[in-house]
Amino acid sequence: MSQFSLSDLEQIVSERAKADPQTSWTAKLVAAGQEKAAKKLGEEAVETVIAAVSADRQNLTSESADLLYHLMVVLKIAGIPLQDVMDELQRRTAQSGLTEKASRQPT
Repeated sequence: MSQFSLSDLEQIVSERAKADPQTSWTAKLVAAGQEKAAKKLGEEAVETVIAAVSADRQNLTSESADLLYHLMVVLKIAGIPLQDVMDELQRRTAQSGLTEKASRQPT
């Protein structure tokens, strides 16, 4: 079983973001800016949904990996550490999902 984590992925994205955009897809995305990276994230999200509704387990696994990678790139460009996202998830899971969602509804 792999011990690879999202923290590992965040570190890899951070290192590759410093590379030459001619030789690194990550660096090329970062150089292109948030709009391009966010569009790629959206494309991967749609592809992940399509794989999920078609019950294609192998493709869902592959597209989910692409989705997580592109999310890490978007977070890197925005200067948002993964730990901030994890802290928010921890805060939200301290209560029931329905209660937490209701707390985000406009009054």
